[in-house]
Amino acid sequence: EPTADRLLVLKVLWNDFLVCYSSRPLLCWSVWWALSTCGYFQVVNYAQGLWEQVMPSRHAAIYNGGVEAVSTLLGAVAVFAVGYIKISWSTWGELALSLFSLLIAAAVYIMDTVGNIWVCYASYVVFRIIYMLLITIATFQIAANLSMERYALVFGVNTFIALALQTLLTLIVVDASGLGLEITTQFFIYAGYFALIALVFLANGTISIVKKYRKQEDPESSSQVTPS
Repeated sequence: EPTADRLLVLKVLWNDFLVCYSSRPLLCWSVWWALSTCGYFQVVNYAQGLWEQVMPSRHAAIYNGGVEAVSTLLGAVAVFAVGYIKISWSTWGELALSLFSLLIAAAVYIMDTVGNIWVCYASYVVFRIIYMLLITIATFQIAANLSMERYALVFGVNTFIALALQTLLTLIVVDASGLGLEITTQFFIYAGYFALIALVFLANGTISIVKKYRKQEDPESSSQVTPS
């Protein structure tokens, strides 16, 4: 009986999984959620190492803790302000994700290439503000396409995928058993990672908008045709 119960639970979970991720909007936001969270964790976890290389703590006073606090505070303000943004996320959501992912990539790239600690700090603050803003929107959009009973399933799967990708990325880029790259090369890869996310969502969003407007034009053109 316990074995049969477990199989029934697994079957129900699998069916719920298929139902949830068969929704294109939910799948789109979940993919961005998992991919960006993976990149976010990598940048946050190794930012201290990059700052140490730009400005060694033994040579000057550092303000890493203050930067973390300021970025968290400003991110919270951005999250509060997102409620006042009036935009059709169902139409422009993927293009917005593409644009902001590109801004994140630019911020990470500037952190990596500019050898000024204050520019690094400012870029990091921008990076965290944009991510916290978008992750709030993504979480709301995912929840809006779900019943409450499936919240744990979807967010659990998304988090698992994000952590699995982070583990793989760490193993390849950071770990000595992988490439074991220098910290500046790592951040260059992270910038390229977010740029790739931006390109994927730009292409997908453009295709979606074109299809949507074509569907709107087809009924209009057919309604203009009158029988002879």
